[in-house]
Amino acid sequence: MRESGFSPFGGVNFDVKAVGGIAVESVPEDVKKLVVDKPLFPPEPPKEGWELLDIVEQRPAEAVEIVKSSRGEFEVKVVAEAVMVARNTMYKSIHGEPVYWVSWVYKVSWKPRYEVGRGEVHAPTKSL
Repeated sequence: MRESGFSPFGGVNFDVKAVGGIAVESVPEDVKKLVVDKPLFPPEPPKEGWELLDIVEQRPAEAVEIVKSSRGEFEVKVVAEAVMVARNTMYKSIHGEPVYWVSWVYKVSWKPRYEVGRGEVHAPTKSL
């Protein structure tokens, strides 16, 4: 993440590059059986075998960093939310599970950590 010019949001713009991934916590045995005799997933995603899955429940991931800029310190927050999920049962992962693919949306926001006014430093108090 780096400062990249002016914005109306505190007078500074941040260029934030977020990267995410998923980990499968558990797969039911009947789903593992679907891929037991299938080949390993190739390096490039295949065009066949994908099925869309519903996102039943999720807790978006959140990261907060304090960043120093030319306009003072800012609290930069990134929230990652899954918006689409697909599964491929024509191939298996190295763990013998179906392969899952997730599309994410990253919501980036920032606010000054402190405001300077009338010679005093105080936490921002404005709200909508």
